[in-house]
Amino acid sequence: MMNSKFKSWKIAITLMLMGFILVICLASQCCIPQDKDNSENLSNDTIEISFNDTIEILSDENIEIPSKLTDREEQIIIHLGYTTSYNAEWKIPNWVAYVLTKQELSGKAKRKDKFMPDPQVIYEMSTTTKDYSKTGWHRGHMAPAADMTWSEQAMAESFYFSNICPQNGSLNTGIWKTLENLVRELAMEKGNIYIVCGPIVSKQSQTIGKNKVIVPDAFFKVLLQNVNGNWSAIGFIFANQKERESLSTYAKSVKEVQTITNIDFFSALPDSIEEKVESQIDFTKWNLK
Repeated sequence: MMNSKFKSWKIAITLMLMGFILVICLASQCCIPQDKDNSENLSNDTIEISFNDTIEILSDENIEIPSKLTDREEQIIIHLGYTTSYNAEWKIPNWVAYVLTKQELSGKAKRKDKFMPDPQVIYEMSTTTKDYSKTGWHRGHMAPAADMTWSEQAMAESFYFSNICPQNGSLNTGIWKTLENLVRELAMEKGNIYIVCGPIVSKQSQTIGKNKVIVPDAFFKVLLQNVNGNWSAIGFIFANQKERESLSTYAKSVKEVQTITNIDFFSALPDSIEEKVESQIDFTKWNLK
């Protein structure tokens, strides 16, 4: 998702941080007596991060990728700007995940508006523009084109149908777009934002078109950030209809979204951090009221 120079820079910084942490940890073990009772004095709100946990976080580039699904079809497809779990039965993604960085928001690539089947999906298992024709449903991006302006290729790939779902027009251009704008503001302010979004489908979900594309009942989006070592997460769920309330009305903990979607988010985080951030919401960290 990042250009080669940025990746090289990230790797170099990561190695430097790992070495620095190792030196500190070795020095503390040699010079400071171990006190087993100290842990009892920690605040309930403290997230304990071990040396191994820190190394795992610093070296992991796939924090946004959910665990493998076992209750539905999925084909994992990696594109330049996002990763999608494509469901050939539904003809839409199970989820789409990517990281939005501050650097990527300065791109100049223009919107293409050329929707097409994903070349990595067998054509017979894909949808086409004809499936949406005269249905009233929008071709709703999961990873928005406006987040892909940093690369012509990433922009073009955002219009693959493996990144698209039938979406209520008022939702697509309304509060869903409002949340997309907020994520961009957060990335500019705080740095990397880890994003996973997708549809919520039931046995009652209708279909459209010759290819019987599933129309989701609702949509989810979960977000993760790390500001100066402080991790926080938040989730949202919107019915696939016009929504009028403020964003905070639709906010949920990531744990609640996991229960509804049966998708395990941010499993690459150490358990000591994952459980904490996924069960709590702090609106102030997400510029919500």
